Order: sequence, then C-alpha cells, then structure tokens
Amino acid sequence: MSLPVVCIGEILVDCFSKQPGRPRSTVTRWLQLPGGAPANVACGLVKLGIPTAFVGAVGTDRWGTALTHLMQDMGVEHRGIQTHPFPTREVYVLSDIRGERTFAGFSQPQPDGFADAYLDANQLDLTLLTDCRYLVMGTLGLAYPETGHAIERCLQQVVAAQGRVFMDLNWRPMFWPHPTAAPDRIRAVMPLVSFLKLTTEEAEWLFETTNPETIAQQNPHLLGVLVTAGAAGCRYWLRGHGGTVSGFRVDVEDTTGAGDAFVAGFLNQLCKQGIGSLQQRTVAHQIVTYACAVGALTTTRIGAIAAQPTPQEVEAFLYLNAPA
Repeated sequence: MSLPVVCIGEILVDCFSKQPGRPRSTVTRWLQLPGGAPANVACGLVKLGIPTAFVGAVGTDRWGTALTHLMQDMGVEHRGIQTHPFPTREVYVLSDIRGERTFAGFSQPQPDGFADAYLDANQLDLTLLTDCRYLVMGTLGLAYPETGHAIERCLQQVVAAQGRVFMDLNWRPMFWPHPTAAPDRIRAVMPLVSFLKLTTEEAEWLFETTNPETIAQQNPHLLGVLVTAGAAGCRYWLRGHGGTVSGFRVDVEDTTGAGDAFVAGFLNQLCKQGIGSLQQRTVAHQIVTYACAVGALTTTRIGAIAAQPTPQEVEAFLYLNAPA
C-alpha cells in the first residue's frame, strides 16, 4: 500500500488531573489518554482517509504495548515503531479551577529517560519512505541525539526523493535537557523543511515576528507558513498567497490536540488537491479553512485522538458554517 504521509516523533501518555486546583503530590485521580503530536497527526490523517505511517519509539512496558495496539487499531501503519528498554513517556498535566492547564513533569525526572529519546537510525524501516510525499515532524525529537539523528536521516531521504517535509514547531522547553540549544538545532534542519506550522508565541520566540510572509522571506526554501492563534484562527502564506482564516465558534470541551488536528486537516487537503493547487489563491484559502474546521471540531470532545472528526463531520460543519 502506498503511504503518502509518514509522521515521525513522539508517542506518549498524557495524564490529566481530574482534581482541579490540587498540586501533583495530592492528585489521586488522573485521566490517561494517548498523545504525542506526530502520533495524533497520523491518527487524524487516517481518520480523514489518508494512508499514513508512524515512526517512533515506545518502552517495553504496558503503555508501550497499548500505544502500539492503538496505532494498529486506528489503521496507522505501525511497523516503524521501535521498542527500547526505557519507559514510555508519561506527561502530567494539572488544571486550576478555571480549567487552565499547566505542565507538572514527567513520570521520572530526566526528560531523556524515556524510549522516545532513543529512536535508532540503524533500525529504521526506510521502505516506509519509498512513496512518501510528506514527512511530518515536530521538534521535540531533536532534543535527543539518537532520535534527532534518526529524524535527520529520514528528512534527507525524503527530500532526496523529491518529497516534502512538514514541520510543526511544537516548542515545549520541558522536553529539552538543554533548552537553550533548541533554536540552533531547529534552524539546522530548517533548510529541509517545505511547510512550517507554528503558533503566534512560537513565531515570536524563533523568528521575532508573527507575520508568515516575513518568516517565509527569512527562509526562502519554505513553500508555506501557517501561524495559528487558537480560537482566533490562522494567518498563512502559501506559494506567494497570504491570507487569514478566522476561527470557528464552537463549544469547547478540550483543546488538547487541536493543533495536531489542524495539521492533519491541512495535509489531507494537500494530498487530495495537490501541491500545485496552492498557486490558486481561493484554493489555498479553502485548504486552510478546512484545516481550521478540523481543529475546531476536535476541541468539542475530550481526547486528542478520540475527538478527531470524520470527513463527513468536517463537510457538514463547513456547510453549516459557510459565510452568509
């Protein structure tokens, strides 16, 4: 089976406190859900009808087995998942009485003590990349030498075969043993990237601007820049066309994974309509609108993966929310 998209990076367990306002040491009830941005994107793409593979690493523990089975059950090609003798990463997230969430650490103190930090380049199944049109990556794997090397090897192979790389910046300093090293590591692989998605905060952090066209001018190899602002929507620059898509008004239940769903929606349309379609201003706008709709729908239910919509749900949502 041809796999037009391959997602590489972390797959993990998000542990959300079910007792708002409590410090981690006193929380006794947690909601444990599968997560990891590249894994979320892979599941979202498959649910939207795009064959997708996931490449990453899990531990030999029960969570590693469960996450591998989840990928299989979702229909994601999972033979690129490696197993290593480290625990699968668990991320703890607290919330206050208003629902605002904060990172509360990992299941062990060192960020490089988990299996996803040890993706082995020598164990990669490079046949997964044979027909890859888009390789999706975050930047968290670049924090760790072994995983970073494996990611770079995949990037180079895809680019050499005329494929494209989509990077979701996904800046999370707690994942980096040395956070100050992050900008240089990210910039080092940026010349291999064709499409860049980042939040307004991440744009300010790395490029000192939130203007997608300015970011593209700083990085002339980029074909597209997507700067998201949550409920406020997205500013974009795609093949010379700039624009803004306003956010959709929905009843928000859980924002986890909304950005990953946005990426899945964008790539779904890029696979279906072709990269050349971005040269048409109206089509570029429609593609970003579709991505925003997928992201918005994902916030209306709990769980980054469980909440992802079907194509029929997206089409119905866009029909009901079409401009008057």
